[in-house]
Amino acid sequence: MVAITAGCTSEPKVVSVYHAGSLAQPFQAVEKNFEAANKNTDVQLEAAGSVDTIRKVTELGKQADVIGSADYRLIAQMMYPKYADWYIVFATNEIVLTYTDKSKYANEINADNWYEILQKPDVLWAFGNPNIDPCGYRTVMTIKLADFAYNKPVFNELLASHTAITIKEINGSYLITTPEALNPDTKYVTIRDKSEDLVSMTLAGGIDYAFEYRSVAEQNKMKYVELPPSINLKDVRYESTYAKVKVKISNGTIQTAAPIAYGITVPTNAVNKDLGIKYVEQVINENGQKIFRDMGQPPTVPALGSGNIPEQLKKYVEMIN
Repeated sequence: MVAITAGCTSEPKVVSVYHAGSLAQPFQAVEKNFEAANKNTDVQLEAAGSVDTIRKVTELGKQADVIGSADYRLIAQMMYPKYADWYIVFATNEIVLTYTDKSKYANEINADNWYEILQKPDVLWAFGNPNIDPCGYRTVMTIKLADFAYNKPVFNELLASHTAITIKEINGSYLITTPEALNPDTKYVTIRDKSEDLVSMTLAGGIDYAFEYRSVAEQNKMKYVELPPSINLKDVRYESTYAKVKVKISNGTIQTAAPIAYGITVPTNAVNKDLGIKYVEQVINENGQKIFRDMGQPPTVPALGSGNIPEQLKKYVEMIN
């Protein structure tokens, strides 16, 4: 996009936004609002799994003006103190199991039998790579939490039997390890770098079921099984239950199951830091809240802030530490 002013051409200022794949559609809507409010700007969105999104800045030397993560905890874990000194929690979500009318047993599956359907030998199901994608490691958590909810060995039947993912009990809690080589038995289960890649595969009938965020399911008009609150990572009332499950991903960090919360920040080395802050404002103001609400991704109101929050964002934020 090029703006024409006073008879001359001026290049727009590029605002680079690196973000979780599950933020793609709402961030596209925010982009329109931002470019309308900030003339001669060009927002460039780049989606990936949240771990890889952050690595682009911290390991690959790229410069982003905004980072949007599907797990706010990754910002402090991976970016502090060199690449960020604040974050804002701005939206929630939940894990669901998506499918279509073409999926095998689509007329039978429900919240009481989904794990039995996934065990059938003619069913192919999928999830995101837990070493790259928070939806992936949250799926692993959800499947372990299903052991408690149904009093059945769901984790062993779905994951331990068909992948290299392992688990051990430590003082009443469970540590799951997801090695770099996940080695899925592809007759039963498929793994992709980010869970949003599985949407087109499910819609096309290449796989029967995929674990996704509810917002992704609703934005793509997919059918889904709504999972019990004790396992869907949405309900703060089950925070202590969730916390019994931890996942050690291949980079060595340990993620503790907790209610899903998205985070956003402007890296300290951003090229257009002021515009990055303005973009964040478009995400967390009333217009941004409406976008997320309309797309099945409930906004956190007020947004929750930690660290050195920029002055112009403070009016939208309740500080949590």
